[in-house]
Formats: sequence, structure tokens, C-alpha cells
Amino acid sequence: MAKPFASSADLGEKEQTMEVLADGVYALTAEGDPNVGAIEGEDFLVCFEALATPVAAREWLTRLRAHTGKPIRYLVLSHYHAVRVLGASAFGADVIVTHDKTRELITERGEQDWASEYARMPRLFKEPESIPGLTWPTATFSDTFTIDLGGDRGDLVLAYCGRGHTEGDLVAWLPRHRIMFAGDLVESQAALYTGDAFHREWSAGTLDRVASFGAETLVGGRGAVARGKAGVEAAIAQTRDFLRVMLREVGAAGTLKEAFHNTHRALEPRYGSWPIFEHCLPFNVSRLWDELHGVERPRVWTAERDREVWDELQS
Repeated sequence: MAKPFASSADLGEKEQTMEVLADGVYALTAEGDPNVGAIEGEDFLVCFEALATPVAAREWLTRLRAHTGKPIRYLVLSHYHAVRVLGASAFGADVIVTHDKTRELITERGEQDWASEYARMPRLFKEPESIPGLTWPTATFSDTFTIDLGGDRGDLVLAYCGRGHTEGDLVAWLPRHRIMFAGDLVESQAALYTGDAFHREWSAGTLDRVASFGAETLVGGRGAVARGKAGVEAAIAQTRDFLRVMLREVGAAGTLKEAFHNTHRALEPRYGSWPIFEHCLPFNVSRLWDELHGVERPRVWTAERDREVWDELQS
């Protein structure tokens, strides 16, 4: 029996959980849907991630406003994927910050990614007609970008750790609280999406740099908040293991279909019940197959290409 395309059949609402991680530090998780967060400065807010539509973003902001009424000065976007960025207009932020590479990727493939993700994950796009267009950053950086939170709140450091989930992922680091918002560079009890990834770099140096911060609380792109050093280490190790199993299985396969079936068999016992596992794996394996066969940068995903890969590998 054919599997429903990507997450097209995942139409049930997810329970959202608002968590106060420290004084003025918030995270919203939702059973494997994209996580978002916010950090209070002395007289302003920094929001992390924008969700897929302004309507979805306003629901998150309504929950946040129960805790703080400070104006939003910065909106930080960890990377370019549509479900992370297209809700940006709801925030009214003075500054939208991304890595340099994220701006380049929006220019190169933002429209195609929007159509691709809408078809893959329609439930996340609440009232898609509310999206005014692509989200463009107003400030970008190559290495680090530091936000002085004011008063005794310390700094929020945005850092580039290397190529991983995309070419332009950033993390947000609060040294005072040892809290990190890692975007999709780390998942906690949620499967990885690697369709735009650089698997070898991500599984080695990039995750090493993420780990080097020594976070004691980590909010990944999806899944539960990782708490305590052991919890953070486990989330990073889980992410690294997923990538290494993929590299081993795809690298040993003789054909793309063999790579997919062998990778599914190897990962399914540990990860198969986790959010978006079945959705992502065909796209993950297709990208890694390309990478191991000399395609340096990920090919652009379109709604049409998505269906072709899905039909080829799920048949």
C-alpha cells in the first residue's frame, strides 16, 4: 500500500507546550512540529524562528504576550526553510537577522522551497494567503553577531558553526544561562531532515562546534527541550548517530533505491516512531546519494521533484 506523500496526511493538531527556560527565556514546542523561542532584553524582545505563516506566528505571539509585552526588536531566523521564515511579517521586528548564506539561499531557491514545503506539510501553513511574500533579512553576518540584551541580562550570541542542515544555519547562545537555540542542527527525539544538508561536515566539525559551547539547555529545531549536560549531549549524539548511519548505508549501496531501503532498515528500529521520519527519509537519501557522488551543493527541491523522488523510492 502506497504511503501518503510526505506529511500530507498528517492533519491532526499537535499539543503545544510553552516553557519558561530561565528568567525571560521562552520556548514553544509542539510534539515534533517546528520549535520557536524568545529572549527578553531589558526593554525589547528577540524572537527565534517565525513559523510558516503570519497566522501561525500570531498564535505563538499571543501566548508569548501572556508573559511579556516588550516590543520585538530582533527576529532571528536559523536558516531559510519556508516553515521557519514565512511568518515573519507578524512580528513587526525592527531587524531580521540571518547568516549571509541564508540570504543567498532565499535569493537562489526561496520561491521553489516555499512551494515544496507547502505541498509536503500543508497543516503547518495556516491560512497561507496571509503570507505577503518571501522573507528577506535586514542584517546578516558571516561568523558571529552579538546582541547586547541590556541591564544585567548579558549578551545573546548568534554563531555560525559550519555547514550542516543547510549552508547557512546559525545557533543562538545565551552564555549567562548556558541555553542554546540550535535550530535544525540538533533534534531531540525527532528525526532529521537532511535534504539540503552537508552530511559529512555536519556529523563531524559542525556538531563538534555546537557541542563546544557546553550548553546545559538546548532547544532543537523539533522535539523536546534537552535539559542538563547529559540531555544536551544525548541530543547531539542522537543527531550525529542518525547522520553516521546514513553515511554508512548510503555509502555502501550500489543504487539509490538500495541506499534508501538499507538506510530505512538501519534507522527504523531507533528512529522510526519519531516525528517526520517517514516524511524525510526519501529526500534525505536522495541528497546524500548526490553528495557522495560529487554533487557539492544540494539540488533545488521543487514540488515536482519532490513527487518524483517520493514515487521512485517508495515504490
